[in-house]
Amino acid sequence: QVQLVESGGGLVQPGGSLRLSCAGSGFPLSDYHIGWFRQAPGKAREGVSCISYTNGYTYYLRPVEGRFTISRDTAKNTVDLQMNNLKPEDTSVYYCAAIAGVTPASGCYGIHSRGQGTQVTVSS
Repeated sequence: QVQLVESGGGLVQPGGSLRLSCAGSGFPLSDYHIGWFRQAPGKAREGVSCISYTNGYTYYLRPVEGRFTISRDTAKNTVDLQMNNLKPEDTSVYYCAAIAGVTPASGCYGIHSRGQGTQVTVSS
């Protein structure tokens, strides 16, 4: 069973940075497509960024392009999301998930397993 645990959320001022980490338990994350998603109260879930395990392709939701960077740390067995120049509209619960795939046209799709999530709040 795929088990994922997120860390790194918190409160930050607009323009600040946070680094989220998704840790896998008992299995190598490098064998899976992994995605970061977010969902704010009353809003639809968004696939923020995903990374393919087959070719390393990375996808970013348009509003976060140039500000967020997804990466794998094979030694630590994590997939991290570096978030820079955060904006109030980035406020949400962020969670990572093992997914079926990621393509330029479809983005991140097909959640298999997900973590519990971590709160990110951007406010002055």
